[in-house]
Amino acid sequence: MPIRVLPSELVDQIAAGEVIERPASVVKELIENSLDAGARRIEVDVEQGGVGLVRVRDDGSGIDAEALPLALTRHATSKIASLADLEAIGTLGFRGEALPSIGSVARLRIVSRIASAPHGAQITVEGGAVGAVRPAAHPPGTTIEMRDLFYNVPARRKFLRTAQTELGHIARLIERLALARPEVTLRLRSGERVALDAPAAEPGPRVAQLLGAQFFDSALAVSHAAGPVQLAGWIGLPTVSRAQPDQQYWFVNGRPVRDKLLMSAARLGYRDVLYHGRHPAYALYLTLDPRLVDVNAHPAKLEVRFRDSRQIHEFVLRAIERALAATRPEREAAPAARAAPLLAGAGCAPERAAPGVPGRLAFDAPPTAARWAEQGDWALAAAVREAPPAAAEDRPLGVALAQLHGIYILAQSADGLILVDMHAAHERVLYEQFKAAREAGPPASQQLLEPLVLELKAYDLERLLEQRALWERAGFEFDALGPTRLALRRVPALLAGAQVVRIVESMVEDLGRDGPAHHLEEAADRFLGTLACRTAIHARRRLTVAEMDALLRQMEGTERSNQCNHGRPTWTRLTLRELDQLFLRGR
Repeated sequence: MPIRVLPSELVDQIAAGEVIERPASVVKELIENSLDAGARRIEVDVEQGGVGLVRVRDDGSGIDAEALPLALTRHATSKIASLADLEAIGTLGFRGEALPSIGSVARLRIVSRIASAPHGAQITVEGGAVGAVRPAAHPPGTTIEMRDLFYNVPARRKFLRTAQTELGHIARLIERLALARPEVTLRLRSGERVALDAPAAEPGPRVAQLLGAQFFDSALAVSHAAGPVQLAGWIGLPTVSRAQPDQQYWFVNGRPVRDKLLMSAARLGYRDVLYHGRHPAYALYLTLDPRLVDVNAHPAKLEVRFRDSRQIHEFVLRAIERALAATRPEREAAPAARAAPLLAGAGCAPERAAPGVPGRLAFDAPPTAARWAEQGDWALAAAVREAPPAAAEDRPLGVALAQLHGIYILAQSADGLILVDMHAAHERVLYEQFKAAREAGPPASQQLLEPLVLELKAYDLERLLEQRALWERAGFEFDALGPTRLALRRVPALLAGAQVVRIVESMVEDLGRDGPAHHLEEAADRFLGTLACRTAIHARRRLTVAEMDALLRQMEGTERSNQCNHGRPTWTRLTLRELDQLFLRGR
């Protein structure tokens, strides 16, 4: 076939394929034009999921009658005029492709009026053929009607989904735009039914309306700035994580985007508090100098490129980490775990019945089962009586009372009952201590008078030697005595007096598992997380009331202590009101 110049109609349809994928693409382009025109109220009507009709009406600045034909010319725009403008785009649209693309694959009608004009004007397009401009009655603003999408491109139309599916795409798109511009009223109607109504509001109420009160009530406000870059918005607590990443909203200079770099930074910001397989929820707004971001990276303008992507990634990650660092017990804060059934699939590595590690919580010498027996059945009651009752008023986690099944700590707070998972809580405390020690410099360690010798499988020993740098950075020193024997010569000071052999054997097993045994991605963090998990108090370890109380105080002073490093909640609260409801008091 010889080389030839394609007909203009075919060129327009090919170009439209890059911009107009489905009815939601039409809605996106038209609403963005309305927003760029300064609209404060935008109404969208659709029929047959947008295939039969999409009508967008706004109260923006409108289009002058003489400019209507030009608006339907490809690459005609009022938003940029030079290369310098392209490098600092401040509007949502700028390509000048939307209207001609829509007109080439549908029947299009535009009616508009500028405020100074005595009446409006209209123009029609059908399959790329532009009609004449005619007078029309219309208030200030613009109405654009698109009918019969892809009527002249049947190959494209057959790939569209059902009307309900296409309507869902449109509704989700308008939700994103409503989150991006809370000061604008947006309404979506399908036939006679109002599918979405978002009156103009402050950012907070708009987020609460569209993402739900449960998200907003459990969200942390984020506000962080560094030079020309600012990050604001809301991030959901780990307790409102989701099975799918369906509530993750990013906005760059007011533009909704689905950017892999930003989503990666957010995911890593949650790595210490979210268990594997769960996804955070957030609505985050990144504002920066337009010259530092390229929005001309994708025909649909859904992706952006940052001039310094590494710094932006680090900035976002640290901002989210700092916000989540405040998730520790507070008297007025929501508990880490709720009374509703918890989601399946979370949890630390399986606990073992071995005794815990003595002395690491700055407790008194830990009691043994025999010592509890010697004290008698009333020893606990005496300890409770000795606890200062007024102290609960000032402590978010209250005053320790007892252990339940050797797993949970029961404490009395000013407004009810606190339950703490002692293993999960201690794991977080130790993990943060290990991280702080790593940042402070070489960890404190203790030389053993005699090396501890471990018998390992040959491949486990080989893998451990490959990971030697990680172990040494944590305060271990060892060498191989043979193909299956390991000699431990130095251990971290925090493990002094502990069952070091059992801990090391457990860690070798955990770190050698195939697959994503731990959600932490950095090898050093995964190592410290595993060390904390295996070193923490385990089930059936008896604690005195003083020891339990000391753990509660450490939790209150430890960052991210609402979750263990696997993301499992560490405590919950039953208020007096909830307890009264359980026992029908006052009825």
